[in-house]
Amino acid sequence: MKNRLLFGVAVLGVLAGLVAAYLFGRTPQTPPPVFAPASSPYETAIYANGIIESEQSGGSDIVIYPQVAGPVTQLLVHEGQKVTLGMPLVTLDDAVPRANFELAQANLSTARDQYNKRLASYGMDPKSISKDTLDTARDTAAQAQAALKAAAATLAQYAIKAPANGVVLAINSTVGSYVSSQGAYNTYTEGFTPLLVMSSEQDHLAVRCYIDEILIARLPAPEHIRAQMQIHGTEIKVPLEFVRVQPYVSPKIELSDQRQEKVDLRVLPVIFRFEKKDLPMVYPGQLVDVFIGQK
Repeated sequence: MKNRLLFGVAVLGVLAGLVAAYLFGRTPQTPPPVFAPASSPYETAIYANGIIESEQSGGSDIVIYPQVAGPVTQLLVHEGQKVTLGMPLVTLDDAVPRANFELAQANLSTARDQYNKRLASYGMDPKSISKDTLDTARDTAAQAQAALKAAAATLAQYAIKAPANGVVLAINSTVGSYVSSQGAYNTYTEGFTPLLVMSSEQDHLAVRCYIDEILIARLPAPEHIRAQMQIHGTEIKVPLEFVRVQPYVSPKIELSDQRQEKVDLRVLPVIFRFEKKDLPMVYPGQLVDVFIGQK
């Protein structure tokens, strides 16, 4: 009986070993990729990371900082809204500058009244008032006029307006928050950020590519450059139009979080553009893969 039990345990052990060997020896089937990896459409090409930006003659976005300090009283726009040149965006507490403006108005009214009285007196009888007194009254009125102009300019700085036609990308403050010429304080980064960030009109967007310095010599001449971008995580491929080269090689600061990405190198920015009409889900700040070939 005991021998039979031992024989049964041995058989079960052998079977278990065979099953385990089969299970652990199988090669798991590799799942298909969610999307095809980026591939060059050209026979020979330079690969580069790119970042989508608003199309402008210089810089990447329009950053807006207040010229004065104070609490935000109104946010007159929202993120994603199209705005036009001169459109009010944000207002700050203007109680003090408004009081100064009203005081300047009152001073100008008084100064003009004094000058008009002296001018009328001088017109009726030149001996009733000295020419020097009349000139002083006129100069006082002119100074009051200049003071009113300065007070109006200061008051206008508390209403922040759009510096160009475009789209509001980010608002980094809210009603009641204190802002200054340094911008709005960010409690997460413990630093200052622009009060607002705008892009230009988004009929076209730009792509800023960063070419590794060792590949600069292989870059085609501007008139022979052609390029295509692929948006991360999609099959969307978009032909690009060459705009310009930013002729300044600098350390790489735009990272794409790739495993083998090098950060200890210098890069040359190259700017392209594309039409956004048929690409509703493309936004400034997105990273893209760019292949640069030769015509």
